[in-house]
Amino acid sequence: MTEEYKTSPYRRYRNDPEAGNSTRSYDEDDDEGSGPFNIVRTKRAPVDQLRRWRQAALVLNASRRFRYTLDLKKEEERKELIAKIRMHAQVIRAAVLFQAAGKGAAGKGLSVPGSAKLPSSPTRIGDFGISAEELVKGVAEKLKSNPEIGVSGDETDLIERKNAFASNTYPRKKGRSFWRFVWEACRDTTLIILMVAAAASLALGIKTEGIKEGWYDGGSIAIAVFIVIIFTAVSDYKQSLQFQNLNEEKQNIQMEVLRGGRRVKISIFDIVVGDVIPLKIGDQVPADGLVISGHSLAIDESSMTGESKIVHKDPTRAPFLMSGCKVADGYGSMLVTSVGINTEWGLLMASISEDNGEETPLQVRLNGVATFIGMVGLVVAVAVLIILVIRFFTGNTENPDGSVQFTAGRTSVGDAIDGFVQIFTVAVTIVVVAVPEGLPLAVTLTLAYSMRKMMADKALVRRLSACETMGSATTICSDKTGTLTLNQMTVVEAYACGEKIDPPDNKSLLSPRVISLLTESIAQNTTGSVFVPEGGGALEISGSPTEKAILQWGVNLGMDFGAIRSDSVIIHAFPFNSEKKRGGVALKLSTGNRVHWKGAAEIVLASCSSYIDANDNVVQMDEDKLSHFKKAIEDMATGSLRCVAIAYRMCEKETVPASDEELDSWQIPEEDLILLAIVGIKDPCRPGVREAVQLCTNAGVKVRMVTGDNLQTAKAIALECGILGSDADATEPNLIEGKTFRNLTETQRLEAADKISVMGRSSPNDKLLLVQALRKRGHVVAVTGDGTNDAPALHEADIGLAMGIQGTEVAKESSDIIILDDNFASVVKVVRWGRSVYANIQKFIQFQLTVNVAALIINVAAAVSSGNVPLNAVQLLWVNLIMDTLGALALATEPPTDHLMRRQPVGRREPLITNIMWRNLLIQALYQVIVLLILNFRGRSILNLEHDESGHAFRVRNTLIFNAFVFCQVFNEFNARKPDEINVWKGVTKNHLFMGIVALEVVLQVMIIFFLGKFASTVRLSWQLWLVSLAIAFISWPLAAVGKLIPVPERNFGDYFTWRSRKGGKGDTASMEGSA
Repeated sequence: MTEEYKTSPYRRYRNDPEAGNSTRSYDEDDDEGSGPFNIVRTKRAPVDQLRRWRQAALVLNASRRFRYTLDLKKEEERKELIAKIRMHAQVIRAAVLFQAAGKGAAGKGLSVPGSAKLPSSPTRIGDFGISAEELVKGVAEKLKSNPEIGVSGDETDLIERKNAFASNTYPRKKGRSFWRFVWEACRDTTLIILMVAAAASLALGIKTEGIKEGWYDGGSIAIAVFIVIIFTAVSDYKQSLQFQNLNEEKQNIQMEVLRGGRRVKISIFDIVVGDVIPLKIGDQVPADGLVISGHSLAIDESSMTGESKIVHKDPTRAPFLMSGCKVADGYGSMLVTSVGINTEWGLLMASISEDNGEETPLQVRLNGVATFIGMVGLVVAVAVLIILVIRFFTGNTENPDGSVQFTAGRTSVGDAIDGFVQIFTVAVTIVVVAVPEGLPLAVTLTLAYSMRKMMADKALVRRLSACETMGSATTICSDKTGTLTLNQMTVVEAYACGEKIDPPDNKSLLSPRVISLLTESIAQNTTGSVFVPEGGGALEISGSPTEKAILQWGVNLGMDFGAIRSDSVIIHAFPFNSEKKRGGVALKLSTGNRVHWKGAAEIVLASCSSYIDANDNVVQMDEDKLSHFKKAIEDMATGSLRCVAIAYRMCEKETVPASDEELDSWQIPEEDLILLAIVGIKDPCRPGVREAVQLCTNAGVKVRMVTGDNLQTAKAIALECGILGSDADATEPNLIEGKTFRNLTETQRLEAADKISVMGRSSPNDKLLLVQALRKRGHVVAVTGDGTNDAPALHEADIGLAMGIQGTEVAKESSDIIILDDNFASVVKVVRWGRSVYANIQKFIQFQLTVNVAALIINVAAAVSSGNVPLNAVQLLWVNLIMDTLGALALATEPPTDHLMRRQPVGRREPLITNIMWRNLLIQALYQVIVLLILNFRGRSILNLEHDESGHAFRVRNTLIFNAFVFCQVFNEFNARKPDEINVWKGVTKNHLFMGIVALEVVLQVMIIFFLGKFASTVRLSWQLWLVSLAIAFISWPLAAVGKLIPVPERNFGDYFTWRSRKGGKGDTASMEGSA
């Protein structure tokens, strides 16, 4: 086995001359010393860092708060289990090898362990009389399949196979039931304390006032807590179902299978025993099976064995394929023998629980915000508790009628305890309101909503964090083919016999010999196929778009695909790869051996020493003819055509290795080739791609084209797409070749990286070097990729975007988001959604902090001054429901707007709470506090209630304060929709969920005031007081509009809360987590 196969495909090209000499020696994401909540990149974050922020967070309900984060304990257990299963497989493997080696040694009379060598070629042992090739045919025959055409594909046959051999699925653990979410919601510390307090209040109330009247105080709190629990559980359950559906979508890989001789695409779950599956580089082996045929077929078995060693497979010496492994190189076909739970991979997947939890940077930062606010709320709640208790037991707290609530020696123990329980309940409820438990979960809510909507926009999110990171992207390194172009290729120009063939499939301009050689090359040097329907009809051509275009050209020239394939045997193949940009095949013919090459025109042309002229003679390539062909390539490239050259040469029989081991490492001759043809393939730009690129430019996101195509082709497409403004921009370093960039020093690369708009003839390692340089320059980089060798760049980038149609499984597994339609416009939609996630969270923060600040100040001020709080426990729980669950649903599910794409990208270290948000929330909170405290202290005279009975006047005033406060939050939800725009109603009617939630809040509030007075301690209000409530709330709209005219300073308000300290000579900044 060659050195090439001894390492993983992700590292195989590290020492390739095209890989450059750079290794990443920096860690720009090092957040050591910057506070536990400042994790700007959770992708590949160390476990210690993830554990540190969890321990630093103030949490009331850990099971709910950390539900969608990575379960560190389960992850460790999962890794241990996988290691055990892999070790089990390795032990069996080692035992078999040891036994075979021992037999070999015994047969030769040797006693030295390990000195035996396994047979290198298929042998017939004993009386079995069967070779490896016959074994595959025999198994296929037993399975009623055919290695050439597969199973019939008849529905009845497929069902029978599934019944006999099982389906290609494995049992998955059921998702959590609704009642599990109810149980988790019940585990909130404050809610448990409130339930205990409610029970105590209920017992005391029934004892002192009887069951008819005494159950209201305790019962109302218990019912309010129950409603909060149900609302929370329903919201969380619906989120979990969304994630469950998305996870199933991720695993639904589409595979090509051969059924009835026709290549069809089906789901990996629909593969059955007996199916024949074509395999190519980057594919996942979908089931256990046997190799039918293979050319340089190399499998990465690291997913099963844990070793990054590449294993060469062929039908004779190593025919067994394991499900879950990846094709690292080459191509071939396999016969499926086991599926689903009957495979090693199925057993492995069924044994481990799927933990899809993963924290996002925003989620971590919001835990910091929640912790800071919670600490403040906790201090305030303790202060309120102490003040109210002191006032109560010193006789300074009065009833609404003016009587003292507690008099030492006169008040009964039961009344004293009841009074203390009520005070304690208010203090605990303040903690419920103050600790924004729903704030970090709002990220999950908006991500779940965004992921579902992004599916409709042809983007499948594999990593949650990528969804929000995309909003911070400053540059997108995009492929050309299929992303910026349609990937619908046709041969529109051709040069053969030393001249241009017009039209390209004009057979009269080509000699029979050239046509024969061309069609042989096209049919044999391909991973595509041509299917001829039995009953006639149009031919079905499959393969990559480039292969399909060339195959179609061959068919137009009269190629009989099946006949040519059967006329010769492939001795060895060099599969096309994006490093070498060419692929070759050696054929064994009746007349001798022939080698065919196909690839990038200028690279193949450089290896040609002759060509076939118009007289059908092989002529030496002189300088004039070489210049002629180079000029033809340049002209086609300038016309945005992809140029592919086809060449061949004869190969002496004695130069072809005789043994299989030597053949594996044989390099197919690639010099002294005879040029057959150069073709120009047209791949038109996608409609709307120019507008999409312009949208990115307006949004401050630079689009860079990184392509393996000719530099001139890349330049033409870039001009057409708007990546390059004009010919004047098409100069170095804006326009650069991969080889040139790779040969720069690291310092020069860093300087050039920022300026690059187009990189042509790039290898995957050039793309990796560019990503590293851009990230080191401080960019947040999104990269598109479809090939196996794109995996390192996709892994290295902040956001890896794999192509859903042309992308290999290796590329998809290394990516964060899969673009299902391979369209650049879908990439731009992902940017919009990423920005929307960030914007929605900021809206929710502004709304929630306004409620926090107002509710805390109102209750504290009232408690300190009068010993009574205007907002009681039940009322605060209702406000908490509006603020947490309903508020998050309304604001975290706002769809993205065009306004978002007119902003610059949000820096990952920029404050979460901007000065605009501070201004908005302080104006609203201050207004609510002033108005409601005036009502609290002067409400009786303002509302003309002096002549009313004092208890009734007290309840009317408090009901008005509660009603006005709730409606202020409802009206403020509209303000929070557009923090920096005056017109807050724009597009509101299109968001049906927002309108529905606002309507629900209004209806419930009306019901509370009219029908649930006993529970909420409210009374019915007159229509005049309803108008007063609505007028107070309505003023928040014009006030917000005027407030938005106030300019804000450049320095963030949160910076004033920042303190700095020195740590080991390195500046260590710890800041208020809400603004850091």
